[in-house]
Formats: sequence, C-alpha cells, structure tokens
Amino acid sequence: MQEEAAEELAPLIGRRAALRACGVPQATWYRKNRKSPAPVRPMTPRKVHPAALSAAERDHVRGVLNERFADAAPATAYFTLLDEGTYLASQSTMYRILRTHGEVGRDRRRQATHPPKTIPELFADAPNQVWAWDITKLRGPDKGVWYHLYTIIDIYSRYIVGWMVASRESAALAKRLIRQTAVKQRIDRDTLTLHADRGSSMKSKTVAELLIDLGVAKSHSRPKTSNDNPHIEASFKTLKYCPNFPGRFGSIQDARDFCQGFYTWYNHEHYHSGIGYHHPVDVHYGGAAAVRDRRIRVLAAAQAAHPERFASAGTPTPPDLPGAAWINKPKSVTTTDREDAAEKPTQN
Repeated sequence: MQEEAAEELAPLIGRRAALRACGVPQATWYRKNRKSPAPVRPMTPRKVHPAALSAAERDHVRGVLNERFADAAPATAYFTLLDEGTYLASQSTMYRILRTHGEVGRDRRRQATHPPKTIPELFADAPNQVWAWDITKLRGPDKGVWYHLYTIIDIYSRYIVGWMVASRESAALAKRLIRQTAVKQRIDRDTLTLHADRGSSMKSKTVAELLIDLGVAKSHSRPKTSNDNPHIEASFKTLKYCPNFPGRFGSIQDARDFCQGFYTWYNHEHYHSGIGYHHPVDVHYGGAAAVRDRRIRVLAAAQAAHPERFASAGTPTPPDLPGAAWINKPKSVTTTDREDAAEKPTQN
C-alpha cells in the first residue's frame, strides 16, 4: 500500500520525496523495480593467508590430536605441547582442523568393534526337540526379599517340563533342575537343544559342562533381545497376570504351593492359543489328535442337527493340530508342510 501511494505522489512531488513521505526506503523500491538483473559478481578464489598452515602441517596437527591426545581437549594438548617446548598451532586452529573433519563434540578415541551376535534360529516339529528356560523373581514377604522361579518349557507343546522355586539364583541349582528334567523326560543324547538368555547362571561353566555330559546342544539369546526367548517370557506373563497371583508371597513354601497349582493348571487345563487351543499336556504326550477328532464329531453333530445355522459359514472345523514351532524362523525351513504351518503367536 505504501509503495502504491508513493507511485501516485511521484508525478506531483517527485519520486524521492514521494518515497520519503510514504516511508518507503529508496533501496527497497529500486530493488523491486529493477529493469535489468543485478550484475553477476565474478567469483574470485579465496587467497590463502601467508601465515596459514600447509596441508601437511594440518595433517600433522590432526594426527597428534587424534593419536596422542585422543582423550583430551585441544586446550590440554596445546598446553601440554607448550610445556614440552613444542608449538604446532593455536587452540583455535586446532579446533578448526578438527571441525573440518567432524571431530569436534565426539569421542575421538579408537572404539572397539564387535561382530554382530548370531541370531538364534531354532526349529521344532515334535516335543523334546527344543526347550527354553529362564529365571524370574517373585516378591517375598518383606522389602528386598525375593524368591527365584526356574522354569523350563518345551517350545513345541508349550508344556512346562520342569520348574523350581529357590531362595537364590545359582548355577548349581539350575544344573540340578536341568538334569532331573532331562532324566524325567528320558532325553536321548544329541536330540535336544536348550535355549536361554545370557544371564550368569545360563552362561555358567557349571551348566555348560552338564549340557556336554547330557549331549544337549546349547543356544543363547542375543544381548538385550527378549524376543529371542519369547515362549518362556510369555509363560511368565501368564503366571504373573493370572487373577489369583499375589503381590507378595508369605514364605518360600507359599510360592512353591502357588506355582504347583499354577503349573498343574497351565499344563492340564489351560487352552493355549499358540497350539490350537489344546492343553499343553495333550500336545506334549500325543493326545491332541484325539481331542481334535472329538471336536470334529461334536461340530458335525451340531451341523447335522441345525444345518441352517451353518449355512453361511460352511462346515465348521476346529483349529488345526499344532504345526512347527521356532525361535526366529530358520531360513532353511522351506518345505510345503512347514511353510503352511502358521507362525504360532507366543501370547497365552
């Protein structure tokens, strides 16, 4: 609006006076109303200051800072060299050299590099091929008092093959539980893999020697990767989220009694979504097929009695028998029957 007013006044009082009266800077008006493009200024190379360091000298300064003074600030390097009778460059020059290479504000020390941890890939299409185990804490009667629940689960059947509540976490106790469970399940040599996370008991020499004696292969999760041991973590969640799980246990015997009742229910009464809503005990000991056949007969009878109720959905069928189970599905699993087996969820 001010520029338009200035344009109207210009024929009467002159352009300069009109711009001044309307408060429009002359430079602004001339820049907007320029008839020809602004002249292109030639780019002249920046002159190197005669006192500047040469490329070789800059490389030398950077090398000293990154090797001898990798864990020190440039100021420390500057005064250390000065006290030794050496002057390489000013502090500001040292910072400029480091900034050019993106080495200001970060650790300049050589960092250790570790190869990526191997992803555990375990596959089971029958019971007692892959077990997973872990230890979780249960609150005791007082603050700071904890009980430790050791649990071993078969990832194919979701059957809890062994468990124990102890007052402490110990590799010796873990060894005893694993040995007793292997004997109870009649595990033959070179037929079972035992998977665990990377806790001290799981990686202990005591447990490792036992597995060698039993002919059991061992497998470990990657560091800080709970998804590498999902079946046991899901069972712990089912335990701690059940309606009658207490906030605290009055004694270690209370914890054992509760876990005894819980795992009896879990193995024999719990309908597990990951195994077609069968009981883990039926899948583990081969009774799931009979259960599914019985379900088929019941549904067929219901359809025969009232076919109109099943007209839209078709013939009802119960969930399929449990297919293969795995931890991080192996890339080698390519056969049709295994590909058709749905990836069973680990939620319970």
